[in-house]
Amino acid sequence: MCMLIFAIFAFSTCGSYSGMLKMSVECKNRTESDLGIEVEFEYPFRLHQVYFDAPTCKGGNRERLFLVGDYSSSAEFFVTIAVFSFLYSMAALAAYLFMLEKYRENNKGPRVDLIVTAVFAFMWLVSSCAWAKGLSDVKTATDPERVITLIDACEERENVCKEIYDPKVSGLNTSVIPAKPITPTDRT
Repeated sequence: MCMLIFAIFAFSTCGSYSGMLKMSVECKNRTESDLGIEVEFEYPFRLHQVYFDAPTCKGGNRERLFLVGDYSSSAEFFVTIAVFSFLYSMAALAAYLFMLEKYRENNKGPRVDLIVTAVFAFMWLVSSCAWAKGLSDVKTATDPERVITLIDACEERENVCKEIYDPKVSGLNTSVIPAKPITPTDRT
């Protein structure tokens, strides 16, 4: 039953995620500025395909920039394990409810159930660890302060670049809660 709850929790928080960050570039010549650069990204986190246009602060031209990284493999692995865990849990629940007598009279049912559950427990551990690392990398790659460093105009002192809006990743954070051990710093 716990596997069923974790599965629903995992693919609902990770598989349906979309986020946005917002930055501003104020050029020395204010007419070239863009005070509302929005960058949207979503599951499966192929960030290298996400782009935005930023001012160059040189004659009204704009440059197309891409975020860095592809974290789709860990995210998709995590969601895939969640979906298969959900399906197996539903099948096991149906077997317990509708075929309980056959399940009890044959020793193969409980053994198979134990082995499959152990395999899923191991796969949960592996996929959760992979996704926790991927999530950390997604947070780093979508940090507006880091994304601002991609913009050439922000390297010039007369231009002012700043973040306006951080992506809300609380839903993604909750997707790895069952896999994350509580440390003393988390309690504060």
